[in-house]
Amino acid sequence: MSKALVIVKSMGIGDLVILIANIHAISKWIKKPVVVLAPKNTHASSILKYDPHIEEVIDMEKKGFFNIVKKIKDKKFDQSYIFSDSLRLYLITKLSGIQKNYQYPFFSKKGKNFYKTAKVFTETIIQKEVDPQPKIFSNKNEIEIVKDKLNISNKTNNIVCGISASGPTKRWDVQNYIRLFESINAKSPSRFFLAAGSKDKELIDKVINSSIGKNCVSFAKMSIEETIPIIAACNICISNDTGFAHISSGLGLKCLLLFMDSPPQAYGTYSKNISIIVPQGETIESCGHNTRGKDQILFDEVLNKALKLLN
Repeated sequence: MSKALVIVKSMGIGDLVILIANIHAISKWIKKPVVVLAPKNTHASSILKYDPHIEEVIDMEKKGFFNIVKKIKDKKFDQSYIFSDSLRLYLITKLSGIQKNYQYPFFSKKGKNFYKTAKVFTETIIQKEVDPQPKIFSNKNEIEIVKDKLNISNKTNNIVCGISASGPTKRWDVQNYIRLFESINAKSPSRFFLAAGSKDKELIDKVINSSIGKNCVSFAKMSIEETIPIIAACNICISNDTGFAHISSGLGLKCLLLFMDSPPQAYGTYSKNISIIVPQGETIESCGHNTRGKDQILFDEVLNKALKLLN
């Protein structure tokens, strides 16, 4: 019986989520679930926990080339799909005894559109068009439990808010978010779920200590696995370009993403659930790394588009 390994090299949560549609397409093509090898930072084990197309997730160690080989070799895969142009990963699959290996051409990824490169790669293999919209599977019982525990109901808007990001140039000022939350709540009673981690204490504290703080719930002390049913219970997501926004999109939420220093062409256009805002003077095509446009994101545009999503 054939056994397939899908290898994800990218470190980010968003990158993993974008690749889910391709992983599903491969699973459907071979007519059985696949095993995924991915870096721990992607939180693949939590995000793919209930996915029927995934047999198992293996953490990829940052170091330990031969440890990875041993992990893979023992499972006797006969085919691999490598979403990377890495020579190291190619050698790992060959030394693991995998006979049939599909991979990006070596040294080919630089400057390429992330989601389109993956889409073309998968379509070339399976000879079928891939819908890039990802689907994250969640557990209905867990959703009902968090609804009860956190008093999430349709009496209020329940909004996932990605106030952090991978760097300060990718974050809209937190005071803008506070003002946004106040304005939304003035229109309709709302609760805001602060999708940020333990390293974002300063940002979270500013929101919690503001006038809207009593309407907020922080994710700071929660694992990704704990946040997934909460996100699934919410209405929409308003966020910087961050992993929580991509999880929200994968769970089916309508998302408003603010791109100020990363390319929406690669990280926003893959999903029908994502609406994009770029800095004044930029377009979806022109905005990218080093745009540094966080101060040119217009407040009124964010508010109006957020209210439109809620309605």
